[in-house]
Amino acid sequence: MARYTGPVCRLCRRERMKLYLKGAKCDTMKCPIERRPYPPGEHGRARQRQGSEYLMQLREKQKARRIYGLMEKQFRNLYVEANRQSGVTGENLLRMLEQRLDNVAYRAGWGSSRAQSRQFVRHGHVSVNGRRVTIPSYQVRKGDVVELRDKARAMIVVRHNLDTLDRQMPPWLEGGDGGFAATVRDLPMREHIDVPVREQLIVELYSK
Repeated sequence: MARYTGPVCRLCRRERMKLYLKGAKCDTMKCPIERRPYPPGEHGRARQRQGSEYLMQLREKQKARRIYGLMEKQFRNLYVEANRQSGVTGENLLRMLEQRLDNVAYRAGWGSSRAQSRQFVRHGHVSVNGRRVTIPSYQVRKGDVVELRDKARAMIVVRHNLDTLDRQMPPWLEGGDGGFAATVRDLPMREHIDVPVREQLIVELYSK
């Protein structure tokens, strides 16, 4: 499975905003963007001028890709599928990103970050409708019941996240079983997706 393995705090600095890639650290003063709110690199301070229209579109695409932890090929394939569906392409794209199994585990509060939630899925700690699923990109559907398996429920890190994370479940998910299960009530709507992404710019970029 291809994934980014470099320093993640520089990704937030490149986008000049918190992407919450490191979990609890992002809410503290240890977050590098609090001390250095400019792009990384030798010429980071000089990059703060206004860019072109293409640059704005590229930055929105990179921001969305980094928030959900996808590589370029994965993200492009999702866009192609979203463009094939009926409706607004940008909203279809965000909906499919939200329906990823690792994102559902993150929204349920089991992981402090999407990267940690993805690790739970890859290690077989999450099941869908009673069957273990180890594919983070698995698309959940309306009516699916996503739950932690018995071994994961006893993990200290999971219990700590459930007790300390101040994260509300989105309206399209319904919690249950003491917080260890989440039912997909409906497909996510745009107003229920709180990621700071202007999806129309992504569509304009890929439509060229």
